[in-house]
Amino acid sequence: MVAISYEDIVKVPKALLHDHLDGGLRPATIVELAAEVGHELPTTDPAALGVWFTEAANSGSLERYLETFAHTVAVMQTATALRRVARECALDLAADGVVYAEVRFAPEQHLEQNLTLDEVVDAVVTGFREGSALAAEAGAPIRIGTLLTAMRHAARSQEIAELAVRHRDTGVVGFDIAGAEAGFPPTRHLDAFEYLQRENFHFTIHAGEAFGLPSIWQAIQWCGADRLGHGVRIVDDITPGNPAVLGRLAAYVRDKRIPLELCPSSNVQTGAAASIADHPIGLLRDLRFRVTVNTDNRLMSGTSMSREMALLVEAFGYGWKELQWFTINAMKSAFIPFDERLRIIDEVIKPAYAELIG
Repeated sequence: MVAISYEDIVKVPKALLHDHLDGGLRPATIVELAAEVGHELPTTDPAALGVWFTEAANSGSLERYLETFAHTVAVMQTATALRRVARECALDLAADGVVYAEVRFAPEQHLEQNLTLDEVVDAVVTGFREGSALAAEAGAPIRIGTLLTAMRHAARSQEIAELAVRHRDTGVVGFDIAGAEAGFPPTRHLDAFEYLQRENFHFTIHAGEAFGLPSIWQAIQWCGADRLGHGVRIVDDITPGNPAVLGRLAAYVRDKRIPLELCPSSNVQTGAAASIADHPIGLLRDLRFRVTVNTDNRLMSGTSMSREMALLVEAFGYGWKELQWFTINAMKSAFIPFDERLRIIDEVIKPAYAELIG
């Protein structure tokens, strides 16, 4: 098999379902925006700041990992800043060969300068639209759908769910809850999920990352999640062997083709996996779960979609067929209309990989 280079991976079309806007800022942008608002950073050297974020996130603790967001959220409190960050996000993803991305953020975290929730969403969606237009002009078209996140430790999920539905025709394609799992089960937000189901709206739930099977079970069976944000701990319900034995929940997740938004580097950082080589993605892919590959937080993990795929190629010996499989899985699981998903798969993804697979 011909070796796959990182440069080759950058060139192929990729699809991304789990990426946090406040976890993907350019270090130089953080420095500039922090100077404007007087926010103190660990360092004002962009290169050193990028290293600081990655090292601070490498603690093996989800709680410590989440603390790094205090600095990014602090500089995302004005409409101008939000537009800039979203615009740069679109450009960075497109430059990495991502043709479809769903990027999520929590509007309730961007109200310190008296923006309304609707103004926050308008600014981000506008930024994505501007960045996508610039990327298309540069020959790297990208389609971005926005997910609105409610913080699971707060009590605004119903309000954010209604906000998402209100903006469903202007770029918002789904809803999510995020934050520390332990002690904050998804069932705390059941009213919001029931409302979204009545509105025929898509949602994913962070579950099975730092917490185990009960979180996954509640997200699916109580809340009705379309996808699982991370979901990596589903392996706790699988007994390895030849053949592997799936428990009732794992079998249900696989049978129902519930997508797993796996984020290999992030999962290692937060202690959900010991290393890339030990990441359950290998087993889950072999068992044909609906596995997708994602970045989670590009700044904190010092990563990109191309890097995540390159790490999997190195750890598991994957070739172009496997990378295409992950990519099509993601597009099948996207929250945009079926005809749009099919067009990207048939007209963009398959032709590019066909040339490589032969």
